[in-house]
Amino acid sequence: MPKPPVPPFTEESARVKVQAAEDAWNTRDPDRVAAAYTEDSVWRNRDEFVTGRDEIRAFLRRKWDRELDYALRKELWAVLGNRIAVRFQYESRDVTGQWWRSYGNEQWEFDESGLMRRREASINDVRIEEGERRIFGPRGDGERGVDVLPLR
Repeated sequence: MPKPPVPPFTEESARVKVQAAEDAWNTRDPDRVAAAYTEDSVWRNRDEFVTGRDEIRAFLRRKWDRELDYALRKELWAVLGNRIAVRFQYESRDVTGQWWRSYGNEQWEFDESGLMRRREASINDVRIEEGERRIFGPRGDGERGVDVLPLR
């Protein structure tokens, strides 16, 4: 089943795709997120390699069991044909209560129906104090993308 927008992407349609991904990930619902990927999608996430929707769901369950109060922002970095590059930041806390801000870049490749068939993510984590948090839940009304968040 098609997952619009579909490639080839324009800058406008790529921004729609990026926002849809952010919205889905902020639900922390592994089934909803996995539905955006092909049945045989291939991921590299940090040092972990994942193949297929079942492994994606399992990966996401583990992720959100570990990364509590997860909140994400994504920004379009580049687009060409069926490929989109994004940068992102998210914040979460671990079971000890330590807060983290994670910075990363992703490269996405889509099939003709708009499902993601490849995702490569590079991510770095920085300890933060709770008072340093700046990402709270899903994007609010009028809030701009990650570009308004400083890199530090």
